[in-house]
Amino acid sequence: MEDDTADAMLIEEALFERGSARTITRAEDGVAALEYLRDSLRRLPDLIILDLNMPRLNGRELLHVLKTDTELQQIPVVVLTTSSAPEDITSSYRHHANAYVTKPVNLDDFTRAAQSIDAFYLDTVALPPHEAR
Repeated sequence: MEDDTADAMLIEEALFERGSARTITRAEDGVAALEYLRDSLRRLPDLIILDLNMPRLNGRELLHVLKTDTELQQIPVVVLTTSSAPEDITSSYRHHANAYVTKPVNLDDFTRAAQSIDAFYLDTVALPPHEAR
């Protein structure tokens, strides 16, 4: 959910190059992101990269909606923003963001944050029990 095209392209390229993404969908603003996520015909994403400074529904508001919606709250969220304000960082984690990365982004740090979230979810996922033979 990144409204800056140049930043979005940079992140997309970094994730694809490092093998951390299969497909990426971009939303121009928070309202479009929420509409996409609530579309029952679409598969939910494995990860949301969220800018706090988006038009219409900003990232702070969208994060709150995501983490209070029972259908969407399990999706990990990486906040990627220009704000290094302590209140934005604290608020993001209080609203259950999984990571907070500031711009300009160090692509290696960003990729490590995304991969650590993937690793955590892969390690803690509940697998169905094996059938007895």
